[in-house]
Amino acid sequence: MKMKPHLLLQILLFFLATFTTNTLSKQQQPPSPSSSLVSQLNQQLSQKKTRPSNETIYKVSKQLCWGCIAESLEFLFRHNLVRATKWELPLMWDFQLEQYARWWASQRKEDCKLEHSFPENDFKLGENIFWGSGSDWTPSDAVKAWADEEKYYTYATNSCEEGEMCGHYTQIVWKTTRKIGCARVVCDSGDVFMTCNYDPVGNYVGERPY
Repeated sequence: MKMKPHLLLQILLFFLATFTTNTLSKQQQPPSPSSSLVSQLNQQLSQKKTRPSNETIYKVSKQLCWGCIAESLEFLFRHNLVRATKWELPLMWDFQLEQYARWWASQRKEDCKLEHSFPENDFKLGENIFWGSGSDWTPSDAVKAWADEEKYYTYATNSCEEGEMCGHYTQIVWKTTRKIGCARVVCDSGDVFMTCNYDPVGNYVGERPY
């Protein structure tokens, strides 16, 4: 039986569309991180053996930040370095959190105001924010500023030194946080605003970070 030309064309178009969709779908899916490398790092951290090298933490961060631009990888790597000092598992980059962080950074571009995206005491996500005068501030600078708050934190009493802040630091090392997304923007004033969001949220009152 001869097939009608228009029916043959429809069948060809159907197969072409199916092939294209499957191909694009596969291309958009990030490859699975190397289980051996990630497992090795997690095992070292959980057993609290020799602290992993910076190179290992960088390689794992790179795999957990597939498709990231260099700036995003810098945010993630620096966070995971800090977490490794407390034997906490590395964070994974989350593009939805990044999208949210970019939205908030865009809101602050005009005024560069050091302001959170959530009302005080009503955080749906963990959030650290940074402001720096001038346009040269990097993700490493922001994470260092937050991590340096460790000197104001006392684990025994689970409290900050009076008059000082340490919540940015404790959010970075919070034991149950697994995902992160950040953004950096140069404001109209020429200064820099950076923000990172964390999920699940940390800094629960009465709980220790690690």
